[in-house]
Amino acid sequence: MLDERKLKVLLAVIDSYIITGEPIGSRTITKFYDLGVSSATIRNEMSDLEDLGYLNKTHTSSGRVPSDKAYRFYVDNFFNNSILQLDLARKDQIKSFLKKEYKEIDQLIDDLAKILAQLTKYTAVALSPQIRETKIKHIQLLPMDENQILAIMVNEAGLIKKSIINTDNNISEENLVYISNYLSKRLKNKTFKELANEIGNGILDDYFEYKNELKRLLPILFDSIDDTEGMKVYAEGITNILEFPEYRDIDKAKEVLSVLEDKEKLISALTNNKLEEIDVKIGEENNHDSMKELSVITATYNSDGEIVGKIGIIGPKRMNYIELIKTIWVFSESITDILNDYFSGNER
Repeated sequence: MLDERKLKVLLAVIDSYIITGEPIGSRTITKFYDLGVSSATIRNEMSDLEDLGYLNKTHTSSGRVPSDKAYRFYVDNFFNNSILQLDLARKDQIKSFLKKEYKEIDQLIDDLAKILAQLTKYTAVALSPQIRETKIKHIQLLPMDENQILAIMVNEAGLIKKSIINTDNNISEENLVYISNYLSKRLKNKTFKELANEIGNGILDDYFEYKNELKRLLPILFDSIDDTEGMKVYAEGITNILEFPEYRDIDKAKEVLSVLEDKEKLISALTNNKLEEIDVKIGEENNHDSMKELSVITATYNSDGEIVGKIGIIGPKRMNYIELIKTIWVFSESITDILNDYFSGNER
């Protein structure tokens, strides 16, 4: 554990480096931070912090910069859930940006990612809700061509999944209405994952007409979700990162842009984070080598109490973690509220 003086010096270095992006020397700390000790003492403390792995010495000057270990110490010791007192004014501001009513959740998430990028000046990323993790609200079967049925599944977040099912026998529209109502009643409030477990467990025992069709139809419904559902990632403000001095070097800028434009790497960065309300990956904690100089802050968002997606920001390790965590928290709470308001039939 760091003693009080080393802690003050470390926090001063982190704070100064976040602001300036320049290596920090003892004279800078002495000039801008009243720590009550001499420049020589601060220099000695910085040397000790370097030996302990909290500071790195740059090749271009005598100054030092925080290490990944320093940022992790900063986040772990100066952030906890108790500081997440929701900024209601900011939350109202976010909702005011959304001028239209949403019928498609993808457009909502895309718009919110754009707003997050604009407000933070970082790259904003978001994962669309995954339908298999959410509860069924309604199933509707409609006749198409002969021996073909259009299955429309709606979850509690308002996300619509459509599948075309081929059948051996023609089923009348009247009977499809009856089957739709039956399925909606029996499967409502079950997740699509649970749907698989219900098949073969007696869910159809009290239904006789078209039982064979239903036994074949339900697995097809479930399989169609696996066949077509993939994680959709939104990335906004990709070029924002070029505004940071860390990326004035052309080669370094090209490298980071290639990462931020790679959807698979972005999905991996988001899904490899813990499924917690707030998660922070700093530098070396990221799985991909190409992201070792970046930090990723993510927050989950919910629908009807179930975690359905993530939103976050990606930027250089030199970021104001505490303020950005608060901002991400407001966005995750806003998405959760909007999902419940727009797509659960509540008044906004």
